[in-house]
Amino acid sequence: MITKIRYGNTNTVLIKGDKGSILIDTDYAGTMPSFYKTIKSLGIKVSDITYVLATHYHPDHIGLISELMSQGVKLIIMESQTDFVHYSDGIFEKESHLGYKPIDESKARVIPFENSRDFLKGLGIEGEIIPTPSHSKDSISVLLDDGTFVVGDLEPLEYLEAYEDNEKLRVDWDTLLRADPKRIIYAHANEKLL
Repeated sequence: MITKIRYGNTNTVLIKGDKGSILIDTDYAGTMPSFYKTIKSLGIKVSDITYVLATHYHPDHIGLISELMSQGVKLIIMESQTDFVHYSDGIFEKESHLGYKPIDESKARVIPFENSRDFLKGLGIEGEIIPTPSHSKDSISVLLDDGTFVVGDLEPLEYLEAYEDNEKLRVDWDTLLRADPKRIIYAHANEKLL
């Protein structure tokens, strides 16, 4: 079951399997009251969230991770993301009123991409997590076998021709299109049905 949760400027997605769930992305720091209000309206409790995964470590995708971890949600870090976990710390230091707490990655589980299918299967979710580094080196996408792809800040497919010199973006989209997407969920753009 896939639930889109929008409570700020970033689309977040909760994917529930029959053995657990994974929240993909959070919004900016300081948005926890809006998060609580929104999940309550959707009939979701924080205790319903087993894991949290960031599509990348920019501030509008990781602002609530530490707060969720303090409430028992476990963090998953993909192998390409380990050097980027603290990318946003300096940004949030300048906005101390938001109360951001840096992520304690020692409490996270690091997963190699080759093990992502087994990890998701352990939650009762069929799919995989792949690197899609055209937006940032730590960017990843979640590809569900039903054709639903959660791609974070990957530039939308229809913009591809505007980036004729961006070979990384073309490679990312070639990889995704070979996997036969049916529904693309972006972090900021409108959802796309193919």
